[in-house]
Parts: sequence; C-alpha cells; structure tokens
Amino acid sequence: MAGRGKLIAVIGDEDTCTGFLLGGIGELNKNRKPNFLVVEKDTSITEIEETFKSFLVRNDIGIILINQFIAEMIRHAIDGHLESIPAVLEIPSKEHPYDASKDSILRRAKGMFSAEDFR
Repeated sequence: MAGRGKLIAVIGDEDTCTGFLLGGIGELNKNRKPNFLVVEKDTSITEIEETFKSFLVRNDIGIILINQFIAEMIRHAIDGHLESIPAVLEIPSKEHPYDASKDSILRRAKGMFSAEDFR
C-alpha cells in the first residue's frame, strides 16, 4: 500500500452510490470486496452494520461516507467509532435532507468548543 492514498467508502441509497461510482470511487480490494454498499429497502440492518464494521478495519479506507438516514439505523455503531481514520461523514440523500442535530461528528465538535472560543 506504500505510495498509494486511501479510498473513500460509501454506504448509501442507489442514487448516492451511483453518483460516487460515476465519479470514480469504486474499487475492489485484494479479497474482491467493494468499497461501497447500495442500501435498498430489503437490505437488513445487520448487513449495513457488518459492512460498516468491515470498512472500519480495512487499512485501505480513509473516509466512510454514509447517508444520514442510513446512519440513524446503525447510530450505536457510528457513535462507538472514536478513531479519526477512517473518518465517518454523514451526507444527505435525494429524499432525506441533512439534519445537523443528528450528525455525530458535529455533536462531538460542538462539545469541544464553547461560545467563548469564538469571541
């Protein structure tokens, strides 16, 4: 892996994954495992959580993008991830707007600073 950057992984609905795949993020690792999961209505929460956890332990992934409405399904697993790499970023989807109050990274960042820090 020396000399190569890390990958972006995506867990999202079909539109989100298609957009990122068209942008060129799709990769298979040496075990032929993709760096994305298309979540459909019949995708189980267990499968989503297992994929998320598998992305966390892969050393070739630096960022995990996940639709916020899917992140809500596995919130306990996302909140349990405290490492900086891979970074987990929650993104909106076409049908579900972004809600900053649900974003775990934003909640952690707010806890790091007080209003006095910005004066």
